[in-house]
Amino acid sequence: MALTEISVRHAKPAVKPIRLFDGGGLYLEVAPSGGKWWRLKYRFGGKEKRLSLGVYPDTGLKDARGRRDEARRLLSEGIDPGEHRKATKDERADRATNSFEAVGREWFAKHSPTWAKSHADKIIRRLERDIFPWLGGRPIAEINAPELLRALRRIEDRGVIETAHRALQNCGQVFRYAVATGRAQRDPSGDLRGALPPVKGKNFAAITDPAGVAKLLRSFEGFKGSHVVLCALRLSPLVFVRPGELRKARWEDIDLDSGEWCYHITKTDTPHIVPLASQAVAILRDLHLLTGHRPYVFAGRTPKMPMSENTVNAALRRLGYNTQKEMTGHGFRAMARTILHEQLHVAPEVIEHQLAHQVPDTLGTAYNRTKFLNERRTMMQEWADYLDKIKAGADVIPLLGHAG
Repeated sequence: MALTEISVRHAKPAVKPIRLFDGGGLYLEVAPSGGKWWRLKYRFGGKEKRLSLGVYPDTGLKDARGRRDEARRLLSEGIDPGEHRKATKDERADRATNSFEAVGREWFAKHSPTWAKSHADKIIRRLERDIFPWLGGRPIAEINAPELLRALRRIEDRGVIETAHRALQNCGQVFRYAVATGRAQRDPSGDLRGALPPVKGKNFAAITDPAGVAKLLRSFEGFKGSHVVLCALRLSPLVFVRPGELRKARWEDIDLDSGEWCYHITKTDTPHIVPLASQAVAILRDLHLLTGHRPYVFAGRTPKMPMSENTVNAALRRLGYNTQKEMTGHGFRAMARTILHEQLHVAPEVIEHQLAHQVPDTLGTAYNRTKFLNERRTMMQEWADYLDKIKAGADVIPLLGHAG
């Protein structure tokens, strides 16, 4: 007799397991503990087998019969439902292991130890926020270009085109890693070349004409803020490093006797050397009397912490400069690059190495901290002397010592 919902619900346990049959091999097994399991008895290849179809009441009588009917359909096609379930389970596990998110996190774990922490944090946040929610669960081998583009369009729709381009670049890196490790056949990100709008050029405000630079340098003398901030302003054009690297400068990395500042570039976590002109050394010796007992050169209000990331820009604004349109802390780099090349005729590759930019050479070396070090040391002193002269209002004749 076929089972009913009432008979299943009221089935009582006994000392030994009880089997209540429904038909077509389906039965309910009631354990002595009171648990109730749906099972299917069937024959395949001349052998009797059993297949679990769920636990009551999570799986009701109707659902159990549906699962039985599906199993019998497989049998009619010559497929063992037990083996089919195992294969399906293995496939799901394989899909999970080879999902875009799984491969992406594996790629990140392999490569992030060689990156600066700030750079690594940006990449994983970008993937977690903008890519994994839409593509993370998909098998990486099945993702195609249109599907990837749909995820990137969501970023584009927020108006952050540069982020969309960076996300595309990161996805391409994940896909290529999948190809290299046998989880995908190709990288579909290459098919999206030109699919995203181009990023509009964004330059930091910078003064690059000598007269404007001279006026800026003279304005420093009227600064009414703290001595630490004044020193940061005066040192900024002399070293033209990234603002974050300036504010986090540590005394332990600076050798005033040899005139060198050695630190790690924030973007790539690679070592970099800044030769210090005599003017820069003088500023630092003076500042050492004030902050030399602290770890950071430009000490902030909180002990053992550097000044705020907005300090130099705030100081420029106090001097009357619009940091959106006229001059920003990052602009000292563009100032130095432009004038060193156009006025002092320094070879571009020497300038770029001092800016810690990647400049591939004939041997394929992207960056070498000691490359052109002697030339850079001479350049930094000539640059400081040039700034002193234009600040004083002298009629400066461009130096030709580094004509490239």
